[in-house]
Amino acid sequence: MTLFIALAFLGILASLAAALFFMVRNKPENEDAPKASPMAKALAFRIGISVVLFISILVSWKMGWIQPSGIPLRPI
Repeated sequence: MTLFIALAFLGILASLAAALFFMVRNKPENEDAPKASPMAKALAFRIGISVVLFISILVSWKMGWIQPSGIPLRPI
């Protein structure tokens, strides 16, 4: 599970880097045909990876494969 999470974060960072590259390059496109820009595709891919990662973490927690290790609660 740790490897999956690490690969997902690397995919998210790579997608952000690709979107930045396409934004900086900013090659003018043909105005006649509306088409999704490569930057928009990279950002949509990043959102997809983030949603899959979030759902995977929730499912893993519900199945008992991972356990939360946050701050323990103290009675007030």
